Amino acid sequence: MADKKIIAVLGSTGSQGGGLVRAILADPAGGFAARAVTRDVSKDKAKALKSAGAELVKADLDDVESLKKAFAGAHGVYAVTNFWEHFSGEKEKAQAKNVADAAKAAGVKHVIWSTLEDIRKFMKADDKRMPMLQQKYRVPHFDAKAEANASFSGLPTTFLVTSFYWDNLYMFGLAPKKGEDGKLAWTFPMGTAKMAGIAAEDIGKVAYGIFKGGKEYIGKTVGIMGEALTIEQMGQTLAKVIGAGPVKYNAVEADVYRSFGFPGADEMGNMFQAYRDFAKEMLANRSVDTARKLNPSLQSFEQFVTKQKAAIKTAMGV
Repeated sequence: MADKKIIAVLGSTGSQGGGLVRAILADPAGGFAARAVTRDVSKDKAKALKSAGAELVKADLDDVESLKKAFAGAHGVYAVTNFWEHFSGEKEKAQAKNVADAAKAAGVKHVIWSTLEDIRKFMKADDKRMPMLQQKYRVPHFDAKAEANASFSGLPTTFLVTSFYWDNLYMFGLAPKKGEDGKLAWTFPMGTAKMAGIAAEDIGKVAYGIFKGGKEYIGKTVGIMGEALTIEQMGQTLAKVIGAGPVKYNAVEADVYRSFGFPGADEMGNMFQAYRDFAKEMLANRSVDTARKLNPSLQSFEQFVTKQKAAIKTAMGV
């Protein structure tokens, strides 16, 4: 590792970070080495990264001193937080500040912060279309990340604006399911709007492209997606690739989706509503061309579904 630039990767056993670690390891002549940072080094996923050639380091986003140690000697840091572990916008901001403080202390040369828009900027404070959550947010996992951008001030940072993970089809159980009539259907408050989506591993590959680009991307905001599709189009692709019959799209209002009661239903209802109501702004902030320039192997939705067919079929129960 002595002759390579070390990238300390947070979320290394997750979707984005894991994609970046694998991208670094897949390019041994690229001049970079992967330091997989994780809370639990005994995890099977962590052990697999170590076996593949990554350096494994234990650290916790809630412990700034552990992060300082994890970043020591690193050229770059990939910074990502996972709202879905705790469902708290405030905690996400605190963790991001810890990461930024540790990166400053370590003197790293390049930070990529995985962020999203502040949905509150698209709406007036008294707008009743979408409820406020956690007292102050419209979509906490968007708004808190956007607020946390300020923590990276003074650091050589690239702000990477990501998109909806297509992996949520099997990771979050969002795939179509068979109803009592035996037919596949799914329900979203997206209307006919196109939603920016991406394969999570492609985010990691894009991040690797940004680290390779170096100074060209420092101080820049880079918005990426794999493809923008309506729910109807996604359903048609799933039906074509999976081959389990047509997928019916139940388009509901966001209030109905928020009322479903599963953990995070209000958050996700607000998120989908944001993708629907502000589709023009959201799509303008993201580019397929930019993503492909940084990651030439960028997948379309059909390519993603084909690659993940087995996992998606299991999630669909077909």
